[in-house]
Amino acid sequence: MDSGDIPVLTRLSDSQQTIASADEDVRGRKVTDRSGNELGKVSDLIIDEEERKVRFLLMEYGGFLGIGEKKSYIPVDAVADVTGEEVRIDRTRDDVVDAPEYSPELLDQREYSDRVYGHYGYAPFWGTGYIPPRFPYRP
Repeated sequence: MDSGDIPVLTRLSDSQQTIASADEDVRGRKVTDRSGNELGKVSDLIIDEEERKVRFLLMEYGGFLGIGEKKSYIPVDAVADVTGEEVRIDRTRDDVVDAPEYSPELLDQREYSDRVYGHYGYAPFWGTGYIPPRFPYRP
């Protein structure tokens, strides 16, 4: 791995990995902010295949019938709670709307991921002393 890069991240749906229990799979669940406002839905999980850990939620929001829909990465560190129907994050709607623009080709670049983590106020997972969050579960 080059000094400017982070571990290779992949969509769970594009990998050979699976989640052990359907109850633990948050894909398709609605995402709400810390006030309970619905933001969108989890369309996929971004995983570090080597470590077998979820690093980001890929959330879709806005649009109508798939037209004009936007996507955003949310670090799993922002997940405050998971229920059978929703994933609640500890940030506001504005935090998600103002996040760095969705860019799948840049996700493996340290500078881009640093911007995403920094925007949400978290240390990146490759940093010294990083403590992994509880949610979502490992694939």
